Amino acid sequence: MVLDRLRPLADGILVPVATRMGKVNPNTISWIGLVAAGLAGLSFYVGGAGFLLLALILILVSAYSDALDGKVAKMFGKTSLRGDFLDHVFDRYGDVFLLTGLAFNAAYCSLWIGTLAIIGVLLTSYMGTQAQALGQGRRYAGILGRADRLVLLALGGFIQLVAAPSGNVLWGVGPVSFGPLEWIMVLFAVLANATAIQRAIGIWRGFSPAAKGP
Repeated sequence: MVLDRLRPLADGILVPVATRMGKVNPNTISWIGLVAAGLAGLSFYVGGAGFLLLALILILVSAYSDALDGKVAKMFGKTSLRGDFLDHVFDRYGDVFLLTGLAFNAAYCSLWIGTLAIIGVLLTSYMGTQAQALGQGRRYAGILGRADRLVLLALGGFIQLVAAPSGNVLWGVGPVSFGPLEWIMVLFAVLANATAIQRAIGIWRGFSPAAKGP
């Protein structure tokens, strides 16, 4: 997870806001992030310069909310198992909303590439929770984390907005030619599935030789 190294910088823009939200339920912030992700996915699906710009703004709102809810919960002693569960559920729905909206806009992305990206993202999360279910603790390590994906998606959207907001433009050579946002989805399809495999190998190696199944 490349962006984990920038956590001190992120705290610089989270803490000043979080300190003023002591009376706010962190779950409310989580809901804001989910709604923003859903609207961003819808904006990707509609497409065009205006909706593409709106999608980028909403991605930033969703990403900020996703980080802020946990910060508020920790600073004011509001952490709970229910809140943690809700946060992870909303994260997965947010991922699906964003990527599905993009995958179903043929001007920006081929459906088969979008499908592979969604599979990789969901399997990455599954491997993390499966490790926890097997008593190894939740796994967050890997090549591509959620924060990385959101930043890359916003970057790809910005390039698409500047270069070809209506889509239907290809960059590459021969069959390896994709639009700006489609290149991001190709990265997700490759790196997210690689991350899922990386975590699966880590889980496998985490078992003791004497470990037995049910």
